[in-house]
Amino acid sequence: MAHVITEECIACGSCIDSCPVGAIHEGDPHYSIDADACIDCGSCVDACPVGAIKPQ
Repeated sequence: MAHVITEECIACGSCIDSCPVGAIHEGDPHYSIDADACIDCGSCVDACPVGAIKPQ
């Protein structure tokens, strides 16, 4: 199950650097996770300072 980035995202970029497979991409106004590329490791969840990343 992939994770999703909610509207609470502040586009700080912390999650991009934490993703080992590059599944996170910049978006406007918030970032997004490619569900097909996500390996559900949870690294992005731990990296997000505002808790905007949730299990899908």
